[in-house]
Amino acid sequence: MGRWALLPSWVSATLLLVLAALPAALAANSSGRWWGIVNIASSTNLLTDSKSLQLVLEPSLQLLSRKQRRLIRQNPGILHSVSGGLQSAVRECKWQFRNRRWNCPTAPGPHLFGKIVNRGCRETAFIFAITSAGVTHSVARSCSEGSIESCTCDYRRRGPGGPDWHWGGCSDNIDFGRLFGREFVDSGEKGRDLRFLMNLHNNEAGRTTVFSEMRQECKCHGMSGSCTVRTCWMRLPTLRAVGDVLRDRFDGASRVLYGNRGSNRASRAELLRLEPEDPAHKPPSPHDLVYFEKSPNFCTYSGRLGTAGTAGRACNSSSPALDGCELLCCGRGHRTRTQRVTDCRNLYCL
Repeated sequence: MGRWALLPSWVSATLLLVLAALPAALAANSSGRWWGIVNIASSTNLLTDSKSLQLVLEPSLQLLSRKQRRLIRQNPGILHSVSGGLQSAVRECKWQFRNRRWNCPTAPGPHLFGKIVNRGCRETAFIFAITSAGVTHSVARSCSEGSIESCTCDYRRRGPGGPDWHWGGCSDNIDFGRLFGREFVDSGEKGRDLRFLMNLHNNEAGRTTVFSEMRQECKCHGMSGSCTVRTCWMRLPTLRAVGDVLRDRFDGASRVLYGNRGSNRASRAELLRLEPEDPAHKPPSPHDLVYFEKSPNFCTYSGRLGTAGTAGRACNSSSPALDGCELLCCGRGHRTRTQRVTDCRNLYCL
């Protein structure tokens, strides 16, 4: 099939994803390939909330692994949630880094974040964490909204919770979101090298952050507006709150290397462990972001590194922070343009 197509409305309400299996050569380097579905979804109106939608992706796209396709088939309605979570994650990434040299640029096609993800740097760590968090967040919310046929609200919290409140309502299903996110997102990672461990760790850090930022919400019940008793449930954080936490962890990310470099069988099993590059530092926790390679400076264009540079970006001449002209323009100077109609001053790096 040469393009997307909608099947007739009389076809049964399932979600069909047809993709050719990845060639072995591509499968070995498929890290983050699934991100490419965000460009497909944003360029069409095919991904709607309708459960009767039949979606067929052309085989040549090869965006999802065999396991990812199976998970989509087993959970009707979930592809919409995955795509929506990825779109939200991209927006959040751009927001968090809007005033920095690297501003989370994206491109059309299957390589959404460009060549930077081929490097084991902090920026790659954040990309993996926020996209993993976005999928977990979106799937957990969709379960409680009834958009996915294979999950519902989390009803396990029931009965008394305290002296003046009890569990009830519809808690967001974070456990299903984390489990599906781990199965779907992590299955795109192949190998047993340091990059593989880094990506898996940062994927889990994103999911863990969504879980740890959940909050209890309550509704009061009683005569004349009194709060005699409360019904409470667990609610997901906003993705902005998750992004704020992950950005702070980006700034404090841990540089890591392999733990044990022994040669016997037991030691080889322990190779699948990350330790801080500096022995004086604590090992990274499940919440931390990790990296193993220094970031480029992102000041100038580089086709090899996939960096666009900062020329033409707006900067703040009065700020000493990362959005200030001195840092954002990398010492090259800047031009000032005054728009008298709106009384605004826009500064651009040279």
